Amino acid sequence: MIKSLRLKNIALIKSAEIDFENGLNVLSGETGAGKTVIISALNFALGAKADKTMIRFGETEAVAEILVDITGNLSAKSVLDEIGIDFDDEIIIRRRLTDAGKSDIRINGVAVTLSMLKQVTQEFCDVYGQSEHYSLLKQSSQLKVLDSYIGEELSELKEACKPLIADIKKCKEELESFGGNKAEREVRIEILSYQINEIETAELVDGEEDELIARRKYFANIEKIGEALQSAKALLSEDNASLDLVNLTINKIESISSFGEEFASLTDRLYNLKAELDDVAVTVENSLDNLDFDGAEFERVESRLDLIKSLKRKYGNTYFDIMEYYSKSKIELENLQNFEERSTSLENEISTKTQALKKLQNSITKLRKEKALLFEDAIKQELKVLGMKSADFKVSVSSNEGVVLSSNGVDEVEFLFSANAGEPLKTMSKIISGGEMSRFMLAMKLVSSDFYDGSTYVFDEIDAGISGSVAQTVAEKFAVISKKMQVITISHLAQIVSFSDKSYLISKTDDGERTYTDVLSLDDNGKTDEIIRITGGTIDNEISISHAKQMINLANETKIKLRS
Repeated sequence: MIKSLRLKNIALIKSAEIDFENGLNVLSGETGAGKTVIISALNFALGAKADKTMIRFGETEAVAEILVDITGNLSAKSVLDEIGIDFDDEIIIRRRLTDAGKSDIRINGVAVTLSMLKQVTQEFCDVYGQSEHYSLLKQSSQLKVLDSYIGEELSELKEACKPLIADIKKCKEELESFGGNKAEREVRIEILSYQINEIETAELVDGEEDELIARRKYFANIEKIGEALQSAKALLSEDNASLDLVNLTINKIESISSFGEEFASLTDRLYNLKAELDDVAVTVENSLDNLDFDGAEFERVESRLDLIKSLKRKYGNTYFDIMEYYSKSKIELENLQNFEERSTSLENEISTKTQALKKLQNSITKLRKEKALLFEDAIKQELKVLGMKSADFKVSVSSNEGVVLSSNGVDEVEFLFSANAGEPLKTMSKIISGGEMSRFMLAMKLVSSDFYDGSTYVFDEIDAGISGSVAQTVAEKFAVISKKMQVITISHLAQIVSFSDKSYLISKTDDGERTYTDVLSLDDNGKTDEIIRITGGTIDNEISISHAKQMINLANETKIKLRS
């Protein structure tokens, strides 16, 4: 639900803050006071098109900010996760528009695009204004409405379609991978055979390249290695070299070893050092004796490295990449060589699964047509109650004869409408008026509130053109809807104001220089005064006061019954 709306420099509003509540929130006031501006500003924060004319005259920017409680709204939280927004159970949406036409949108302080904003807000709020272009008039939206009304039974059929579609696509991709005609396949077979043979003949071994590189490095530095070994041999074994010095040191220390344990220990350590140096000297001499530049071996190493480099350039950057290419190529070659058999198998599989998909899609169509009749009846019943007794409504479900790889089926849905008896049903988008659309939207919300995932409905002057008993009925319907979710609406009707769970008075003041729109949250007395104003009474007239209070009391009693 929307907990609050904060506005700055929007139209006649210098600044305003509205704290909304659960249930039915009603904004009322004199014509021209700025009620629709409030809804427009809210819609702006939710993602409506930005318009520089909304910026208060003389100011450089307009700001709308909403605080939204998304507790339990898993859909909204999922979208926030997808776009990388951190959140708890509340989020702050802030949208700013400058007089240069630049817009800044932030969710919890993180900059987002308009598309991202709409993805989030559509999960918790549905806005309908009397004159705006309704998304419901689009056929794609009408299909979604019907499918939502049908619910889980249809969802299960759609889910059953998905694995079949995935398998069909996979089979078609494999068929396409075979290439077009016989000549093209033969060329591909020849290429694959050459590549497979080239990799097999190479007899690659994991880790071989590192060993070859080390061997090449040895050959490249053999002269340096020989010089180092020769120097080491001289330092170890020639006259007055390391071993001679160690032997001399042993004689000196051994002569005093009986004079203390630490001297005896030094003697042992020197004998160990001598043994290690003797071993090192032998190893150095052997390495020097075995040092030899093998030209043939060097050529083999270079040739082998060149081969590996060539294979890596063609088939992959690593040994494992090359072997993966090799395995896939063998499978492709086998499939190409067995093209006739494999293609027949794939085509049979495509045919079988396409038939199964078509059967499911036919079931989807049948279910939509069956449920469309129930949806029609439910909408027409609500329209009659809302004062449109002669209105007619039909859901046209037409199907494509072909098979479409879509889990959504092959149907097109169109809403047909007639407001008056004797008038033919026509495409709703072409003939429905603003007032009729408002009541149709209310009827649809009454029918669809059980399956709507959001938490807030916003209506702009949905009560336009109605009065009397129909006004009472509309108020009662609002009470029913607002039992399950938050409703925010503008109203000129005393009946709707009396049913409100929270009332707000929108007024306009003039300080002699500028005009301002103010928003006042009404208490019980303020609500009573507003009903008196709407009904044309005077606030100091006992009869007017009594009548207003009676309307509120009756509305409260009715709400208890409707919401129980």
